Amino acid sequence: MSQIRNHRPARLAILALSLALAACGSREAAAPPVSAPVVAADPAADLVLRNGAVYTVDATRSWAEAVAVKDGKITFVGRNADLADRIGPATRVIDLKGRMLIPGMQDAHIHPISGGIEASACDLNGKHGPEEYVATVKAYAAAHPDEPWIRGGGWLMSAFGPGGMPSKELLDAVVPDRPVYLSSTDGHTTWVNSKALEIAGITRDTPDPADGRIDRDPKTGEAIGSLQEGAGDLVGRHAPPWSKERRMEGLRYSQKMLNAYGITAIQDASVQEPDLEAYAALDAAGELSLKAVVAQWWERGEGLGQIPAMEARRSKYTRGRVHATAVKIMQDGVMENYTAVMTEPYHVHGSPTGIPMVDPELLKQAVTQLDAKGFQVHFHAIGDGAIRQCLDAVQTARETNGNSGLRHHISHIQMINPVDLPRFRPLGVIANFQPLWGWADEYITKLTTPFVGEERTRWMYPIAQIHASGAIIAFGSDWSVSTANPFDEMEVAVRRADPSIPDGEVFLPEQRIALPEAIAAFTMGSAYVNGMEHETGSIEPGKAADLVVLDRNLFTIDPRDISETTALLTLLDGKPVHGDPAAL
Repeated sequence: MSQIRNHRPARLAILALSLALAACGSREAAAPPVSAPVVAADPAADLVLRNGAVYTVDATRSWAEAVAVKDGKITFVGRNADLADRIGPATRVIDLKGRMLIPGMQDAHIHPISGGIEASACDLNGKHGPEEYVATVKAYAAAHPDEPWIRGGGWLMSAFGPGGMPSKELLDAVVPDRPVYLSSTDGHTTWVNSKALEIAGITRDTPDPADGRIDRDPKTGEAIGSLQEGAGDLVGRHAPPWSKERRMEGLRYSQKMLNAYGITAIQDASVQEPDLEAYAALDAAGELSLKAVVAQWWERGEGLGQIPAMEARRSKYTRGRVHATAVKIMQDGVMENYTAVMTEPYHVHGSPTGIPMVDPELLKQAVTQLDAKGFQVHFHAIGDGAIRQCLDAVQTARETNGNSGLRHHISHIQMINPVDLPRFRPLGVIANFQPLWGWADEYITKLTTPFVGEERTRWMYPIAQIHASGAIIAFGSDWSVSTANPFDEMEVAVRRADPSIPDGEVFLPEQRIALPEAIAAFTMGSAYVNGMEHETGSIEPGKAADLVVLDRNLFTIDPRDISETTALLTLLDGKPVHGDPAAL
């Protein structure tokens, strides 16, 4: 996996990848011609999977019937009839019975440790409205009388109307004597009770931090209980840190879920040293069932002086299946609370344009220095202003350092000003979309469109336009913000509609992409982001046997059924991490 540290692929490899990611076509034939066998000189295989619909996601999007694996590597991809020399007395043979086999998928933006912890804390995900949230908090507090803080998250901003500003009084009614600290499902707003505000010393005289906002009663000036962006840290810093064991348990929970979805590699979008310790411990114990690039969190208050410590952590923790080779910079907030950075104001009182979390000139310096030190930069940018600032920073780094070949990428990219669309490809910036968000849910219809207008709404999640520009696209979930199920996400990318409603309204149909593009974004596209495209991302001889058996052929079903797909078997380096080969 040296490519993860190097990020300097040969020109031919880049060309092959570009062909692979650009190749599309509206729909591929249900039973395309099977490619001639591609054979690597090797003795009998440890494992053979045959009689399948093997979609390789190679440069020509070829299909095959069979795959052979030895020592965790793919040694053969081709026809059933050419398998004879690959099957020996000790070879395990799996009959796929016509099922589809695809490369192991990769989630290019996810929060597995915090998401796993949240699942075992006061979990509000899946609950509906203030009444259910409060009832859940009450029940959790009663079941955990010895916990000094009630922590968790998963509440929807849309449940509290424009701005997403819940009241502390709702929590005070059920937990008056202990601090309550609950993150919204998107992680950008914190809901706290009076006790938490008291511990943090937040009063009407407390100024807003530079990177956030304390929501206040317009008459009294008192904090109402919702804290936007960095203001949540005013309370969070007083909570006891999660233990190493709790972080490890959160990671175990998440990797089991991800393996069950057919995911074999990730990019963790935000880690600090305690998280790195959890990854290292699981990997050292042989328990880590994902290949992980982890993005070290850029502390906004520490500036350029934190880079040497990042280098030291990269050296210490880059080993085994863990690579601490990326840095996460959050450049803005979200549109729902008016903190995403826009080039034109929101249509709300005060005409705000958002909060740039890092001064744009400092951002240029930071990205230039990180690029020079060999770090990949993983940006969070939602608004068109923040996206432009990130592109400007990468442009400055390229002009200063030359093209280092590092795979800097911008996640979320909810709203792109059309003038910036053509900049991704020449700058080598990858568009890291969370495709599930590309349909018009209440976050768009109630909390965004009324405050940005119809014209700018048409700039939202332009996946097809970015792809057509020649830029590489990758997909991630941002779980636990939204589901980590890649099949839900693929369906939205293809349909731009609610995957739970077969005939739901289509949002910006011109931004739909074809199924081959959606699969590629979760395989070769994300592998490219992770610097793993020479090792994973497609089914080709010499690559790791990171493979997924599906219960249906995605190309032969109605697109409305993509979200119903199940991963039956997931292999990592040829070993099952989900499912039972004998049960196929």
